[in-house]
Amino acid sequence: MLQVGKPAQRTGSSASLRFIIMTATLQTNPPQKRTNSPVISIRDLRHSYNKQTEAVAGINIDIYQCEIFGLIGPDGAGKTTTFQILSGVMPQTSGIVEVFDSKPWDVRLQMGYLTQRFSLYQDMSIEENLRYAAGLREVSDTAFKKRSKHYLKLLDLAQFKQRLAGRLSGGMKQKLALCCALIHQPKILLLDEPTTGVDPVSRREFWDILAELAVTEGMTTVVATPYLDEAERCSRIALMYDGKIQQCDTPAKVKASLGVERLEVYLPVAQLDKAADILNTNVDLRDLVSDVQRFGDRLDVLTNAPKETSHRIRHILEEQNIPLEHFTTDTPTLENTFVARLRELKGETSASNYPRIFRQEKSEGTAIGAENLNRVFGNFHAVKNINLNIKYGEVFGLLGANGAGKTTTIKMLCGLLPASSGKVMLVGETGELRSAEVRQKLGYMSQKFTLYDDLTIGQNLEFYCGVYGVPRRHRQQKKNWVLQMSDLAGQEDRLTADLPGGWKQRVAFGAAVMHEPKVVFLDEPTSGVDPLARREFWRWINQFANEGMAILVTTHYLEEAEQCHRLGFMVAGELVAQGTPRQVKQEQPGQLVEWECEPLQAASDLLKQRLERWRVSIFGSRLHTVLDEPQTQILQVENWLKESGIKMQNHREIGFSLEDVFISVVEQARQRGLDVPVD
Repeated sequence: MLQVGKPAQRTGSSASLRFIIMTATLQTNPPQKRTNSPVISIRDLRHSYNKQTEAVAGINIDIYQCEIFGLIGPDGAGKTTTFQILSGVMPQTSGIVEVFDSKPWDVRLQMGYLTQRFSLYQDMSIEENLRYAAGLREVSDTAFKKRSKHYLKLLDLAQFKQRLAGRLSGGMKQKLALCCALIHQPKILLLDEPTTGVDPVSRREFWDILAELAVTEGMTTVVATPYLDEAERCSRIALMYDGKIQQCDTPAKVKASLGVERLEVYLPVAQLDKAADILNTNVDLRDLVSDVQRFGDRLDVLTNAPKETSHRIRHILEEQNIPLEHFTTDTPTLENTFVARLRELKGETSASNYPRIFRQEKSEGTAIGAENLNRVFGNFHAVKNINLNIKYGEVFGLLGANGAGKTTTIKMLCGLLPASSGKVMLVGETGELRSAEVRQKLGYMSQKFTLYDDLTIGQNLEFYCGVYGVPRRHRQQKKNWVLQMSDLAGQEDRLTADLPGGWKQRVAFGAAVMHEPKVVFLDEPTSGVDPLARREFWRWINQFANEGMAILVTTHYLEEAEQCHRLGFMVAGELVAQGTPRQVKQEQPGQLVEWECEPLQAASDLLKQRLERWRVSIFGSRLHTVLDEPQTQILQVENWLKESGIKMQNHREIGFSLEDVFISVVEQARQRGLDVPVD
């Protein structure tokens, strides 16, 4: 068991101009300094739900004032149970938990808790939900007016405050839930996967807010997140697995603990999975390589000898006639570290074979088509003149900010929602899209869980077998595949409501494809799923596409979208860009420059004051800037950083990632006068 000690002293970051202006009237106390004693202390914490299940198995953690402390781990590691105990919602089986030297329940008014499941009233407006939360926390009317105005503006919800929570997209609901957790200005924030389902632009704004709250209000944050690039922004992180803390330190030290470098291997996207399998099993690399991981449009090879490893990889791939583009060497990311550690702890699971019961016939032509597709709700034009042509065997990624109209578009394409105007073609049909024949050829995994919480896993799967017409003699075989693919073999009698969100997603994905559909719609299928499980999702998606299935997928994990054959970017109901991942990256104006500097948040705040805000983004432990004239602007940025006392270690010009493209495309659309509505 690791004993978690006192963290290193953290230097404060300069606040962004926007945040200073909006918090000036709210702040009643000067910024607080971190104290030497922990604000949260956990000793030998254990919790069991029954004799067989020990969710938390003896953890020890100290968390200090102003820290952003990250709790990361795979689905079912015990993170949510820990949050429930910390918040006072649930008593522990044994061990000691102290918050401000008291029991959590006794200081609950000093904590804000954002749960993994939405804690909002769907038939109440944004303002009504916020007022209700303020009432529970004994916030005065005067304070409520000031704080609600401040937080709604900060999270871009002010213009929608009269809209019902039930009409908000998933990401907007998360923003509202954060507002509700902040309305009483707690000293401690407990955030259980707060950015799940939130688009990349909003996620960056969200984390900027957390950093500013730590500096300006002395707030301590404990956060769980499946986005490992976000966890890089934590003061310290703890890797939790099987109810235990496996490792705890600063992100930099956790990454360094692997003792390897990261060799980025670039080759054609269609060959990545094949190349990963070859390199993982090749005997000539065993003495040099500790892990091979696919990440977006490249392979990350973890090795302590990158030069020798690159020579051997080049030779191995040449023998297999796999064209190699180039290599780059860098330090491991936190996601590299997480996946490597998880594979050590969990071991590789054997891939189950997809059981086919129907004769496989490859179709050709258009699987999903749209011509000038529109949808209007009252005075709100949600989807505007969408045109699509998705072929069989193609994975098409539909990307966009929260409320851009993606889910509305999917509902029209699969026949669940009538279009206001325009034409839809689906599996060769243009007329009756709701017929039993068409339904049989479709699979649909909605953004909201498609499973019934009051049924067991087995009962849910039996229900979907019946709905999709799977013959009874084959149903057990199909259900067994879903259980094995979901890492839930032997747990078919478990109530679905008791599953962590990531495991629900796996079962829902299995239920959507087990009847062998020709077309599948996946609306954020990997939302809230841990990185290792996400990789398995995409192995299946790629396999199904190779076998002729047409797949339309939405995701906020932009490195996943690199695996799509083509992409479409939606902003304010319009499809503003289409192309292959490589095409859309090459079409972006300006040059992307990556910076290594310390402190990172201070550098980000400074450059957002000197450049347009959208041009500056934190990516993990690095800072990205989009510069139109890099020859002169790089020197200018260096001078700004130096004058502000920010230590610059390195910079380099790099190609756009899809996340950079996303931010740029949204900004270009906004400059054309578009805004992001709410679905």
